[in-house]
Amino acid sequence: MDQYNQSPNSKKTSLGLDENLEALLCYVLGWISGLVFFLLEKDSKFVKFHALQSVITFLALFILGWIAGIIPFIGWLIAMILWPLQLVLWIVLMIKAYKGEMFKLPVVGDLAEQQINKSVGM
Repeated sequence: MDQYNQSPNSKKTSLGLDENLEALLCYVLGWISGLVFFLLEKDSKFVKFHALQSVITFLALFILGWIAGIIPFIGWLIAMILWPLQLVLWIVLMIKAYKGEMFKLPVVGDLAEQQINKSVGM
């Protein structure tokens, strides 16, 4: 069992919300809400992890989609394929966060976890 796994409706965060709800909100507006919660949340490593994973994941996908969109034909095809994948990923991450799971994406999840541990000094 991972150190970040939480039960739904667990403890309150520094912002006064339940951790699982705040973690879900990290994903609602993609990298933007992730950045907001990463900057505002002071106590919960669980929330900060989801916030940072949201920022890294959805900012990278946003940039990739933007670049693909300006490339004629093949880029547009990539962008059309990328959009439904982003939607599924967005929904899965929100559900996992609300259930209190520290669902780590390959590479991105490890990077987010390392950064959170560094910032706390572990």
